[in-house]
Amino acid sequence: MNTLLNDVAERMEKSLSALRSSFNKIRTGRANPSILDDVHVDYYGNQTPLNQTSNISVEEGRSLVISPWDKNLIPEIEKAILSSNLGLNPSTSSDLIRVTMPALTEETRQDYIKQARSEAENSRVSIRNIRRDANQTAKDKQQASEISEDELRRIEDLIQKETDKFISIVDSDLKTKESDLLEI
Repeated sequence: MNTLLNDVAERMEKSLSALRSSFNKIRTGRANPSILDDVHVDYYGNQTPLNQTSNISVEEGRSLVISPWDKNLIPEIEKAILSSNLGLNPSTSSDLIRVTMPALTEETRQDYIKQARSEAENSRVSIRNIRRDANQTAKDKQQASEISEDELRRIEDLIQKETDKFISIVDSDLKTKESDLLEI
């Protein structure tokens, strides 16, 4: 049964890391290089992630500076950023590309908060589904007389405690993201 509990914790951890990854893609007022994680550049015929073709750094908190390793990629990188639907406008100066993060309006802040809440709810649902699957596995083992009813109750309690722990982490991550979005 320890393997069941370890599996539950591992799957819930994956759900949490997926949530954090999707939170990183929701833009706040501050510049964050992870917003460009999904941008792919045509690099000699291959679609390559931008962060594998360039150095991306934050400048003055509100803009990203992209320094491509191959200077011939500058037009491709600009094209990829413009077509990424992130609402960002790159500007080139010699061999650097600057991407200034536009200030968030109240309306866009509320939209991003809705998006963050939706992602958090999806993560909670995923965690609850993991709990349901684990409880079903434990019940199946009890019906096959592999474990007793007392062990079943103990395992269900441990699974519930693990579920509560991960859902509280999701809630605190959401609260942090909302405060980041509301910060001016």
